[in-house]
Amino acid sequence: MNDDNNFDLPELSGEEQPEPSTPVVAGEKMMDEEEKSAADLAPVFDVPVNISAVLGKAHIDVNSLLKLTSGSVVELDRKIGEAIDIYVNNRLVARGEVVVVEDRLGVTMTEIIKDGDAA
Repeated sequence: MNDDNNFDLPELSGEEQPEPSTPVVAGEKMMDEEEKSAADLAPVFDVPVNISAVLGKAHIDVNSLLKLTSGSVVELDRKIGEAIDIYVNNRLVARGEVVVVEDRLGVTMTEIIKDGDAA
């Protein structure tokens, strides 16, 4: 027999083989995987993020911008009662509503945006 045709097949050589791993289907947890909790995120609790609540947008030219004075009204592209966009580090993550908390404005999240839902 030619040496080019000799294959070292461990399963035939008597060597013990490890059990084949079971493929993990997306969304399934491995049996020995521990449950995750908020405490597992502790290393990132102090990481600063930039949160923006966008009431609406307007496109104006520089000439009109320079003419704005105190009391000027800029019309936004949103209607009253329409959800506002909430961005974290310039990434759309939620939609919400403006609320009044004591003498300050706040935002209540009404919808979490998943990847690909930001249409």
